[in-house]
Order: sequence, then C-alpha cells, then structure tokens
Amino acid sequence: MVEDRWVDVYETLRKRSGAYSSGCYDSMPYILMNYHGTLKDVLTLAHEAGHSMHSFLSRSAQPYIYSQYPIFVAEVASTFNEQLLLQHLKTQVKSERDKAYLVNYQIEGIRGTIFRQTMFAEFELQIHKWAEEGTPLTPTLLKDYYAQLNREYYGPEMVIDPELAIEWARIPHFYYNFYVYQYATGLSAALTLFQKAMHDPVAKEHYLTFLSSGGSKFPIDLLKEAGVDMRTEAAIDSAMDYFQELLGELRKSVSIQS
Repeated sequence: MVEDRWVDVYETLRKRSGAYSSGCYDSMPYILMNYHGTLKDVLTLAHEAGHSMHSFLSRSAQPYIYSQYPIFVAEVASTFNEQLLLQHLKTQVKSERDKAYLVNYQIEGIRGTIFRQTMFAEFELQIHKWAEEGTPLTPTLLKDYYAQLNREYYGPEMVIDPELAIEWARIPHFYYNFYVYQYATGLSAALTLFQKAMHDPVAKEHYLTFLSSGGSKFPIDLLKEAGVDMRTEAAIDSAMDYFQELLGELRKSVSIQS
C-alpha cells in the first residue's frame, strides 16, 4: 500500500469521487480514493483495504473461475476492517471524550448501515413492486412513502423535515441494481465474525479461510463455514447485542466526563 503505491491517494482533476478497490486476477488490488486526512478518510482506507485483502487472498488461493467473491459477501471484509481499526483506536485514546467519539462513530455506523440501509431496501423493494403492478411512480407517491418509512423506522420523536421526503432522489443505488440490503447483511455478518475472531484463534483462522475462498461455494455456505449462519436470526441478534454493548460504553464514557 505504501512502498509499492497500490493506493491512488489524493484528489486530482477529473478523478471520480468516493473510494474503490479494484484490479483483476493477475494484478495486485489497487485502491482509488480522495484522502483529506480526516478520521472518515482513515476508516475509508481501512474499508477499501478490507476489499483488497479479500481480493488478494481469493485470487492467490483460487483458480480464475472461482477467484471473484459473490456480491452477497462483498461488504464483510471491508466492514470487519473498520471494526478492527476502531477497536485499535479505542485502546489508544487518552480521554473519555475521545473514546466517546469513537464509540459514537461505531454506533452511527451500525445505525446508518443495518437500520438505514434496511429501510432503503424496503423502499427499493416497494418501488419494484409498484413497477411490476403498473402503478405510476409519481414524485408524490415516492415522497409520501419515504417519509412514512422514516417515521416507522425512527419513531415519533424524530423530527421529519419536509426536505427529507425527497432524499430518495439523490441516492444512486435506487437507479440501478437491487443492492443496498447487502450493506446490512454484510455488516451483520462482519460484526458476528469480528466478535468471534477477537476471542477465539480458531475463529480467526476460519475468517482468513473465508477471505481465501473467493466464489468457490455459495455465499451462504461461505459465511456459515466462517462462523455465521445467515439463514438464522443469530447474526442480527449478535449485531444488536453488540449495538447494545456500545450504547453502554457510550453512556459510561459520557457519565465519567460529566
């Protein structure tokens, strides 16, 4: 990443926004990003490095035909890496204020990925249902349903600004393939595997085997062998338990500060 320069770090003229890990079977994975030195940028680098690690190990261990991992597991290694970095940073902080900031970052990551992306997926699914039924997709229909979903997901205490109802119009995933649910399933699986790997050397080896498996099996089977069965509620329950644990950490840090 540093010496061989497989990360294109800084923003340049006509470079795409965002961050990506790419490459092909007979090349090293490379990362394109627009780094400005913020914590978010550091976490983005960790995220994309997770993708690159997954790609590198799969391409090294699998023949070409099985070297590409399925899209259903694509966000597992990336979000696992983010948790590793945040866990490390929490051991380095010198104040409860800084720790609270990092814990809140983890909490917001789960809220924005598992809760919010699931809401996005529900909205996207309804759009496809209406399209199949021949229902006209008018702006009013979409705005009203999107606002309704926000109220259902976040409860009556959340203030819904009028502009929120049109937020769906700027979310690029709604304009192409049905994808967003995989952020929620990916993070749920990653949180379960992360907690196991932190306490069990065998679980760590299973995770590395998963990263080396590419597309050699169906994605559900890949994850099950890694240590999480996405056919059951266990992955979601584990993620919610971790979410609850983080809320406790945040309350503790805030109470110490006050």
